[in-house]
Amino acid sequence: MPVPSPAASGAARWLPLTAYAAVAGVNQTLWLTYAPITTASAERLGVSETAVGWLAQLYPLLYVVLALPAAMLLDRWLRPALAAGAVLTAAGGLVRPLGGGDAFGTALAGQLLAAAGQPLVLGAVGLLAVATLVPRDRPAGIALGSAGVVVGQLVALVLGPVLGAGRLPALVAVQAALAVLAAGALLVVLRRVPAGVAGAAPVPVRAVWADRGIRTLAAVVFVGFGVFVALTTWLQALLEPAGVSDDAAGLMLVLMLVVGVAATAALPPRVAGRREVPFLGTVLVVAAGACVVLGAVHVAAVNAVAVIAAGALLAAALPVVFAMTERRAGAAAGTGVTLMWLAGNVGGLLVAAVVGTLLDHRLSAFGLLALVAVLGLLPARRLLGPAAAPAPAVGAGAAEG
Repeated sequence: MPVPSPAASGAARWLPLTAYAAVAGVNQTLWLTYAPITTASAERLGVSETAVGWLAQLYPLLYVVLALPAAMLLDRWLRPALAAGAVLTAAGGLVRPLGGGDAFGTALAGQLLAAAGQPLVLGAVGLLAVATLVPRDRPAGIALGSAGVVVGQLVALVLGPVLGAGRLPALVAVQAALAVLAAGALLVVLRRVPAGVAGAAPVPVRAVWADRGIRTLAAVVFVGFGVFVALTTWLQALLEPAGVSDDAAGLMLVLMLVVGVAATAALPPRVAGRREVPFLGTVLVVAAGACVVLGAVHVAAVNAVAVIAAGALLAAALPVVFAMTERRAGAAAGTGVTLMWLAGNVGGLLVAAVVGTLLDHRLSAFGLLALVAVLGLLPARRLLGPAAAPAPAVGAGAAEG
């Protein structure tokens, strides 16, 4: 299956993935708009905190429903499908300021639109790298696109508290402007990107999932993303008995994402190739060790170092997995990357749910997370064996890239 030739040479070849990173980031910013200011937002919107929580929970729920149809659209029609994701993201941002910016109905409508666009955006990173970059540049391109996701999350965590729920109309207006600008830039540069994989017939999801390597990578993502989501969800609640305040825990998470942005952009290209699997193993070992430290050591500074190290490396591992998935899935890279996101979302939901039952038992909670990270070494090790060999039914498209 032939793949598209890179659309441009020189610095211009990075424009599509740079614009993509902006849209992916804004999409994540819209997702987490209300998360850092949940209580104050509930008062401003006139609803319960649970209702505000659902504004964020819509994202993973709609992702599970829409992910595979979105992946098939991306594999068949990359450019129009990604454009639709960008437009939905911008529309979601634009709807929320209607009604003054503090009406729950428009907030819900905006979140629904942006959440519907998320699968079309997140699943495109591998295919966009294939369509615009030569093979040696694709790990760096995927890292660039993935870094946008982390930057968007960081923007949400910083922008929300800075403007605050007292200025909710201003907050959603600023984010609407960002969404429109990012989507507009992507739509412009997408004109120079091939619409899809030339001459490729859609690869059934079952054919992609039948590949042992894809399933093994999904198992690694399930574990790594599960630990990452559980850490970010319950960090403050677990550290509070040791005197760690909301502000201190929030600062730890912000620093984790700042370092995570740098790690996501810098590390994947450096470990591309034979160093990818050892890197994933190292990330899981560091995450397990960090969780042990978080459970056993009651010193805020030490806890901060552990959180930053584990979270930043786990964030950087995701584009490494995406690059491995793109090479293995070939023409079905959209489906392959989507399956990784699905595995990560399911892992995040399940691991965070179990850890949520242990909030009064700090050592047990972090001990469980350490155990989960260690168990992830089993599928990571299998990547060195037969699972590392390309499966012709899935990898044929990549072989010609």
